[in-house]
Amino acid sequence: MRIFGVVGWKNAGKTGLMERLVSEISGRGITVSTVKHAHHSFDVDQPGKDSFRHREAGATEVLLSSGKRWALMHELRGEAEPPLSDLLARLSPVDLVLVEGYKRDEHPKVEAHRQETGNPLIAPEDPTIKAIAADCAVEGVGVPVFDLNDTRAVADFILREVGL
Repeated sequence: MRIFGVVGWKNAGKTGLMERLVSEISGRGITVSTVKHAHHSFDVDQPGKDSFRHREAGATEVLLSSGKRWALMHELRGEAEPPLSDLLARLSPVDLVLVEGYKRDEHPKVEAHRQETGNPLIAPEDPTIKAIAADCAVEGVGVPVFDLNDTRAVADFILREVGL
């Protein structure tokens, strides 16, 4: 599987860019899956639902299945968060996996950047960032810079980089 990431500081436009990239790339007939890193405690389940009750009772994994989808939830129960490579190994094969977050991992990435956040660019200090998608002019960074809203251009770049 080919992997490419989208990173950036909070409110930099990562999720919107990811959503547009998935739509653009899958619209070209390329299969895409995503991995999203969350920095905080999160829950995709709802209190009172059977699956929630199974997890609360102590199940390590709960698999939900229906005629439309299935989902697997795994509780770490005090174990360390698994590395990205372990999570990727659990995915079904696709042409491309887009990863949101995991900025410290070694896979190639595009940095999303919004001027209004006031945050510095990550790219100058991170050789894994291969391009920047920004809502402002960016100069002197040594990587291609795209308009944050030019999804087609960013998708073209990513697909060239991964050989698709």
